[in-house]
Amino acid sequence: MLKGIFLEVKKKFETALGVLRKEKITIDPDNLTAVAEYNKVMKTVREKADLFSESQRIKYTIETRTQGIPDARTYLLTLKEIRIKRGLTDELGAEAMMIDALDKVEKELKKPLMRNDKKGMALLVAEFDKVNQKLGIRREDLPKYEEQLELKIAKAQLEELKKDALEAMDSQKKREEFKDEEMPDVKSLDIRNFI
Repeated sequence: MLKGIFLEVKKKFETALGVLRKEKITIDPDNLTAVAEYNKVMKTVREKADLFSESQRIKYTIETRTQGIPDARTYLLTLKEIRIKRGLTDELGAEAMMIDALDKVEKELKKPLMRNDKKGMALLVAEFDKVNQKLGIRREDLPKYEEQLELKIAKAQLEELKKDALEAMDSQKKREEFKDEEMPDVKSLDIRNFI
């Protein structure tokens, strides 16, 4: 079984490297076109190597961690825990509004809301819809939010690549044999030459 897992991971790794060997990546996190192109390449890597996107990874974590939770309050608190562990911020204050909505529904029901209570969950979803409306979040815009998240991640990864490349060039420049050489601009580097 362990050998099978290793072979599967090895296959995914080789597939990802195969894509990266073919695609040109411009290490320029300040250029929106370069970020979008990098995001496109990474999307291709994920599709061909059968890897999760960040939003798919979060969804999978939520599904596995909340599977046996019977009540809505513990479910929401677990979502908060997952968000914090993933380093995601609640900039809009949606979490507090969701807890307030749950409090309102539980007060109406006069008991804790269980996830298998269809009527109670329908009331909670209706309250969540009001919260989303108040925040200006529409269900049909979710793919757009996912794309924005992927672009933010791509930009952060490009910034990290740029930082690593600059550090590597800086340490090379300190070596005696490279003292007189001009270091190239990070944007001109082609990572295909380093794979």
